[in-house]
Amino acid sequence: QVHLVESGGGLVQAGGSLRLSCAASGRTFSNYAMAWFRQAPGKDREFVARINWSGGSTYYADSVEGRFTISRNNAKTALYLQMNSLKPEDTAIYYCAASENYYSDYGAQYDYWGQGTQVTVSS
Repeated sequence: QVHLVESGGGLVQAGGSLRLSCAASGRTFSNYAMAWFRQAPGKDREFVARINWSGGSTYYADSVEGRFTISRNNAKTALYLQMNSLKPEDTAIYYCAASENYYSDYGAQYDYWGQGTQVTVSS
């Protein structure tokens, strides 16, 4: 079992920055590929970014490529998402997720999820 808790969300103006954190506890954090997903009101959950077990590989959705950076610190059992040049369309609840067996864009392949943190970008 892995317990995930997100933090760092809030209200920011367009063009601003936020850094999300995801604290993990439970089983060995480095055994899990990690990802960020988001869900805007009235929309389906969508993939944002993923990072492999060691942190040596990352991948981003086209909508955030070049603006967001995913990283992890296995010693601190933490996952991060640095979000720059934020846009109103980035407004959503952001979730971190852990997968023991997949390094994937598909939410169904993630075993554990946090409760989410709200990000609101005003225009």
